[in-house]
Amino acid sequence: MKWNRYTVKTITEAEDMVSCTLQELGIEGVEIVDKKPLSEEEKEQMFVDIMPEGPSDDGIAYLNFYLDAEEEQQEEILVRVREALDELSSFMDIGEASIERSQTEDKDWINNWKQYFHQFYVDDILIIPSWEEVKAEDKDKMILHIDPGTAFGTGMHETTQLVIRQIKKYVSGNTNMLDVGTGSGILGIVALKMGASHVMATDLDPCAVPAVEDNLKANDICPENFELKIGNIITDKEIQDWAGYEAYDLVAANILADVLVPLTPVVVKHMKKGAYYITSGILDVKEAVVREAVQAAGLRVVEVTRQGEWVAVTARKE
Repeated sequence: MKWNRYTVKTITEAEDMVSCTLQELGIEGVEIVDKKPLSEEEKEQMFVDIMPEGPSDDGIAYLNFYLDAEEEQQEEILVRVREALDELSSFMDIGEASIERSQTEDKDWINNWKQYFHQFYVDDILIIPSWEEVKAEDKDKMILHIDPGTAFGTGMHETTQLVIRQIKKYVSGNTNMLDVGTGSGILGIVALKMGASHVMATDLDPCAVPAVEDNLKANDICPENFELKIGNIITDKEIQDWAGYEAYDLVAANILADVLVPLTPVVVKHMKKGAYYITSGILDVKEAVVREAVQAAGLRVVEVTRQGEWVAVTARKE
């Protein structure tokens, strides 16, 4: 099957904002190609001290996204993308923001990313893909076997790491957790590994189903302890009823800020009294917006944590 690949040419300083803009339009799986050198932290995560000398950073970034919709639908999406990029360029430099189209096979983008995903730590948790071996010195560590497949969530991104650290703080043996936008299932799997009793999860992308199934199997987790349903919990009453009301001790949502705003008043109905709500996927410039939404929903902000330009807001239902 051939997919249409669209490449947005931007600048490295704007690649996160452009990527988020595409995601807010419902475009998932954005691939970033640039010549930025690895940071020391990234080298540590890849267990590499010295990298071969690469091309010098030219400040240019290319963001690829893939569409398989009908031609007319693709044109409608591109119109929205161009409008959003024009709006973004009105308040920050995003380079020329041109869009080029090409075609590629599934295998080109489903498998090529594997060369960039290697085992790494989030504090004391080792996250490792199926194509790498656990080293002898790591066998006594907490190990997560995670393959993202075509869904998000390897744990390498700052937003995922922020949520993982908060889950470690607030999970217990009796925790019943709701994971909104589960992707690869990594957050729910972390919670179960930390002793949570049960996870209910939702996602908009059907690709999350095989990704979660594979990752549950890889981590020897009983599927009965992790239930997943595809749908929009914000607007779909069937999904809300399936999730259940006042049922959760912990809710995690690693989604963009503009989705967290309408999600939060809905999620409150699913939380027990005293439950914690962990949100991430928030650029620091949107922290205030999420805090206001959380407080407007009647929750008390208990902690704000940061990593790079990303923020996690943790709140409690009193």
